[in-house]
Amino acid sequence: PASTGKAGTALSAEMSKAMPFLTAPTNLDGYVGGVGFDPLGFSDNFDPKWLVESEIKHGRVAMLAAAGFMASQFVNFPMYADMHVDDSNLAPQVVGVSAMLQIVCAAGIEEWRTNNGNVTMETMFANQDRAPGALGFDPMGMMKGKSEAEINDLKLKEIKNGRLAMLAIGGMIHHNFVTGDALF
Repeated sequence: PASTGKAGTALSAEMSKAMPFLTAPTNLDGYVGGVGFDPLGFSDNFDPKWLVESEIKHGRVAMLAAAGFMASQFVNFPMYADMHVDDSNLAPQVVGVSAMLQIVCAAGIEEWRTNNGNVTMETMFANQDRAPGALGFDPMGMMKGKSEAEINDLKLKEIKNGRLAMLAIGGMIHHNFVTGDALF
């Protein structure tokens, strides 16, 4: 006779909130904004601090890029007044390589400055007290006098806005590629 009992195994791993069919990555526990999204297992192979720092930096750049992508249709710098294009995807070609290299060089210098010369994945967090994304830049004093819960709330808002901005700038760029028209 065939067995009627059910064989099974108990899962002791917690499931991801973001992808409930996958187990939650344990290496990302304790970071603000973590929802268990690591389907490719990057946190198993790379320093989680570096991954969080990367997400924060890409989010900050995407927020600036999204604002600049929209603003460039309506505002021109005086030195580039004769180079206006409605399709922001064409702007790098219009201003040329030298202007784009200035941006890349300025970003590299700022990266070097904010990390005290530690810019590789292996050395960026040589100082164990350094928190991802904390560059000591708070000119408006938004973090002064705030509790840890309030600071974590601000960090969560920044991460969520950065994630949205990364999707937004991708959508804007692809809108212009697909339609060939300006955004607005």
